[in-house]
Amino acid sequence: MSPVVTMKALLESGVHFGHRTNKWNPKMRGYIFTERNGIHIIDLQQTVDLLDEAYEFIRDKVAGGGTVLFVGTKRQAQDTIREQAERCGMPYVNERWLGGTITNWFTIQKRIFELERLERMRDSGEIELLTKKEGLMIEREIERLENRLSGIRIMKRLPDVLFVVDVNREDTAVHEANLKEIPVVAMVDTNCDPGNVDYIVPSNDDAIRAIKLIVGKAADAVMEGRAIRGKEAEEEEMMAEPMPEEVSRFIDDDEELEDEELLGESTLKHIGSSKPSKRRKPDLEDEDEEDEIVDEDLEEVIEEEEPEESEASEEEPEAEEEEAEEEPEDEETEEDDEEDKED
Repeated sequence: MSPVVTMKALLESGVHFGHRTNKWNPKMRGYIFTERNGIHIIDLQQTVDLLDEAYEFIRDKVAGGGTVLFVGTKRQAQDTIREQAERCGMPYVNERWLGGTITNWFTIQKRIFELERLERMRDSGEIELLTKKEGLMIEREIERLENRLSGIRIMKRLPDVLFVVDVNREDTAVHEANLKEIPVVAMVDTNCDPGNVDYIVPSNDDAIRAIKLIVGKAADAVMEGRAIRGKEAEEEEMMAEPMPEEVSRFIDDDEELEDEELLGESTLKHIGSSKPSKRRKPDLEDEDEEDEIVDEDLEEVIEEEEPEESEASEEEPEAEEEEAEEEPEDEETEEDDEEDKED
């Protein structure tokens, strides 16, 4: 698998430049490659590998429905943080980190509701009904809250990942994330303490080009995770839709189809209709009803056959009388024949 960022791109962006040797943090010793002209040089091979790990972590978190909070309040990172966070649709803080944004989220959320209430007053024209001084105070309050809270207005709950540009400057945000056990992904320079960071990306956090490169890759990871999440949601919706009865591939075990439904006309002609087709097994609930119907049919048949038998019994004696009448006539004809012979 190819790396997220090539070594050449990192060199061109100046990611390998660290701070002066007299301002370094000894905990970053393992991420320093060498020293040149009194400046530490970061090991870019480790940066490539660790950036891949951070990329996969952010992508998997977003694919599972998580959110990433981008934090960077230093002047070099403000515009980049806002642009990349808006591009991937995630919340951000680029003006000032308000203490308690994570640990006291309920109070921060109330201030967001207050901002929305003041904006509704301004849009509806209620401010014009107030005095000029009150209207100006409300306008200033709206402007102040927008500067501080505009990036986190879309955040409805605590974030799942915190992405930080400068660990030393954003130490309060990192501390709050550690208290709430929120994973921290950060750009760590040679003068920073990596102890409180879960996913370290050793890089220069002062150069604008370096910040654009690393933050842009984090935004790409968010967008890739959203794409994966969208595909999974579509598959779940497709699986949740019921299958139409016309194309159902399953037949109940108790159901038995007749020959006419399974075989063609020519096959039925050859086998003949002497073999009765199997009847569908009736349900237990319908057996009593069928027995009652059969009993009623038998009673009707018996009632219809009784008068026919009586008529047949009446016709039999009449036939016997006719035979009895015919017999004497035959005897008379025989006597006449004998007399004629004697003559």
